[in-house]
Amino acid sequence: MIKCFTHCAVLWESPAAARRGLLTVAVAALASVGLVSPNTLSAQSRGDYLLGRPKASLNLRVGAARPNASDGVFAVTGTDGRRLLTLGPDQLVGASFGADIGIPVSQRVELQFSATIANRRAESEYRDFVDNNDLPIEQATRLRRAPLSVGVRYNLIPAGRRISRLAWVPAKLVPYVAAGGGAMYYKFQQEGDFVDFRSANLDVFTARLDAKGWAPLGYAATGLTWAVLPAVAVNTEFRYDHSRTPMKGDFTGFDKTALSGLGLSTGLQFRF
Repeated sequence: MIKCFTHCAVLWESPAAARRGLLTVAVAALASVGLVSPNTLSAQSRGDYLLGRPKASLNLRVGAARPNASDGVFAVTGTDGRRLLTLGPDQLVGASFGADIGIPVSQRVELQFSATIANRRAESEYRDFVDNNDLPIEQATRLRRAPLSVGVRYNLIPAGRRISRLAWVPAKLVPYVAAGGGAMYYKFQQEGDFVDFRSANLDVFTARLDAKGWAPLGYAATGLTWAVLPAVAVNTEFRYDHSRTPMKGDFTGFDKTALSGLGLSTGLQFRF
């Protein structure tokens, strides 16, 4: 599963690839739970109720993610607020795409398996240095974060109620909190011109620097599910991912880098 998820993360290089990748993930997820036919959903619901409590749910969502961009590599590149470059956490806010599979344990407790990909490419230059031609010293920074997690969701009110032996009516609005852990795939890349602060003349050199790998992850979230149909709901979630790791590749040897960040997403949830 991790190998497959890593492959999906690598696909997220461009908006076109992102759309193709999201469609692939959505179709695969739908096929895996037997929802490829719209008749499957309609057969499970009648009017304002479902035929029995849902056994699982699939949530497809889009949103935005903002990394903290602090410590380690970010301290050296200036993205942690030290203003070495014209680049900060706000410039690294990127679109996110994700999917969740939920397995209800009770009306309030649900196991949740989640996968998200957030990607951003930002241009920058040195604030206080120019090259020999008085031109900006420019570089491009790309940050990809892809958390893969397992957690527990707790509904603050019951998700629905049984009105007969078979019929189950979902609650209209269900606020919830969630927490869990897992692993985060990351890729950090800087390409362009850089100042060599180890040289006496502050020489400028051209390079492409990469770091990628996996880091441990913990998360907490809160959200709201709004039932628009018995088998379909709109879900909005605010989530914080916490992750720190010593980066690998060209950035080996730096202090632990914080890959933590905030995310806000919304999407459709399908119950079956």
